[in-house]
Amino acid sequence: MKHSLLSLGGAALATSLLAAGLSGTAQARPDWATDKLAGSNASALSVARFWAASNYVALKKATAYAPEAATPRLSSGGGYSPDGRPGTIAPTGSERPTPSLAKNVNLPKTIGKVFFVANGRFKWCSATSIQSKYRNLVATAAHCVYDPASNGQTLDKWVFVPGYYQGKTPWGIYVGKQAWTHYDFDVYEDYDKDYAFVTVYNGIGFDRGLKDVGRLGDNVGGQGFTWNQKTGKPVYAFGYPQAPHPDGNKPYSGVTPKYLYGKPSGKVYVSAAEKVEEHVGLKGAFTPGADGGPWLTQYSSGRRLGYVNGVTSLFGDQDQNNRYDLVTSPYFDGETADIYKKAANVWSGSIVRK
Repeated sequence: MKHSLLSLGGAALATSLLAAGLSGTAQARPDWATDKLAGSNASALSVARFWAASNYVALKKATAYAPEAATPRLSSGGGYSPDGRPGTIAPTGSERPTPSLAKNVNLPKTIGKVFFVANGRFKWCSATSIQSKYRNLVATAAHCVYDPASNGQTLDKWVFVPGYYQGKTPWGIYVGKQAWTHYDFDVYEDYDKDYAFVTVYNGIGFDRGLKDVGRLGDNVGGQGFTWNQKTGKPVYAFGYPQAPHPDGNKPYSGVTPKYLYGKPSGKVYVSAAEKVEEHVGLKGAFTPGADGGPWLTQYSSGRRLGYVNGVTSLFGDQDQNNRYDLVTSPYFDGETADIYKKAANVWSGSIVRK
């Protein structure tokens, strides 16, 4: 199924489109699309139990998701044209400020892995909790929610586990309820719009029997959000890389999160295979598994909070030595902000009684 468009309901949308065709007048399509993941409490509980079964064996078996072939080189040129004024939404929650040690960065409490089943295999991407009205929202890459190989089907049994470490779920398992992405990724697999925002149910804990552990943002906080920003600002890109480089070298285990730091290039990056015309690029040797991890501006190592201004999407080999040396993200503009704001105002609630 293709994801539903909610600007008009079902029959009304079809009637509107038919009328537009008969009259010859083009109707503006929405920039966003949405789809349900686990649409009921019963299905959500089934998903949580699937991942928790036999001491979390499915989580432990999961490996990094790499749906696209290696991008050997991304061409670059030009610059960015924001589609409106810059904007920011502040983060929620924080840890007690702690002094940073030299050459050490305190990792965000908000980051973790999204787990799902793709073609019968247990896979993961990276993601983060992000600020929202009901403290129930996850930001990641769209290709970590919708399967590009199946023309937009959602990936199966989707959950977010913040702070995941070798079968440990310190703040519980958060089952995805509803996903929001850009229409152009939904319909055309356009990686210029490779971002998604997913509402999740309250967390489920299994360590001492089944119980509701509360809302995601209450437990780990939520990063802020920003858009239409200049691209030269320093960012931290966080994620769980695991897959090997194209030459087979495998420097990362995927067990613990890693980070890149730098200033994204003022140039746009282009890849015809993924319909990319305006990605932001950051030098670094991340490999797949880091997909969907947040790019945070104004990151405070003491508070472990910043502002999401991108998510890792593609991996490039710019010097053509069969080693990744570039990661890219869609540019977050006003359309990104509109989709985020829609998702950030949707309630999800509890799967089980507290």
